[in-house]
Amino acid sequence: MLYRTLGRTGVQVSSLALGAMNFGAIGDTTQDDATAMVDVALEAGVNLIDTADMYSQGGSEEMVGKAIAGRRDDIVLATKASMPMGDEPNHRGASRRWLVAELDHSLQRLGVDHVDLFQIHRWDPTTSDEETLSALTDLQRAGKIRYFGSSTFPAYRIVQAEWAARENRLGRYVTEQPSYSILQRGIEAHVLPVTQEYGIGVLVWSPLASGWLSGAVRQGREIATHRSAFMPQRFDLAIPANQARMDAVEKLAKVADEAGLTMIQLALGFVTAHPAVTSAIIGPRTMDHLTSQLAAADTVLTADVLDAVDAIVAPGVDLAPEEKFDVPPALLDPSLRRRGRDDGR
Repeated sequence: MLYRTLGRTGVQVSSLALGAMNFGAIGDTTQDDATAMVDVALEAGVNLIDTADMYSQGGSEEMVGKAIAGRRDDIVLATKASMPMGDEPNHRGASRRWLVAELDHSLQRLGVDHVDLFQIHRWDPTTSDEETLSALTDLQRAGKIRYFGSSTFPAYRIVQAEWAARENRLGRYVTEQPSYSILQRGIEAHVLPVTQEYGIGVLVWSPLASGWLSGAVRQGREIATHRSAFMPQRFDLAIPANQARMDAVEKLAKVADEAGLTMIQLALGFVTAHPAVTSAIIGPRTMDHLTSQLAAADTVLTADVLDAVDAIVAPGVDLAPEEKFDVPPALLDPSLRRRGRDDGR
């Protein structure tokens, strides 16, 4: 296992991190399953575990807490908040009110007195950067979090948060957690240059592109039920973007075969090859998934393999841009990009 410095922190983290999104109801994973996967991951050298409050509505955090009991000091523990936790309108977002309350809930579920990395799961357009960063800075000073970061922020929001931190003399985000894979390379054009400029660590999620790059999704092969049931629109080949992904996967499979690699090794080796990336978050649902992904821990792709990947999916290109989850609100809500009738026109 390789280890890298997490942004500006001096903390050393493994190049593969264990993501716990599938722990609990989402992945139909039991406590025994979760504990066994944590055991195997730690034995393989993984020292970073990433979860979130909304994964199985707190169930993932509870499972992670039980799995790491007695070995907390050996683990860099990360969680996230801001996504909805129920129907109450104030049980979400990045306001001081919610972050202070929800961090306490997360600590209780995890059974710890602090987390190493507390991340804002999505940018909250209703809350100012100053309020969010002020709350996070106070939580850090109180010893409840060691560092804080962002997740799936557009590049301009990362820059804006940097400016707000400096302007108001507040703590800064030390990490960003974006989606990144061979099939989703858009962050190479905007997010990664920004994180490199500001010395921000990058923990990428979905490096296997929701299973497209696992080796299990191939032309003419039936899609596994759990994939098509959970996210059917991502695997419907009647959608042009999905057919484009399938075409790319078939070409990538040939590259992997010629290089003597599995698709998983190709996919994980690709994202960890980028100099801006600190760790790739793997999110196994079963022990077989975990062991096949851990087998890619030391994969280093040669220049000719990386060139072959570039020839199939060009740098900076997203084959399914609608799945990036970082689209500015005005592109989704017409009322935010049109002046009202009483604006003087």
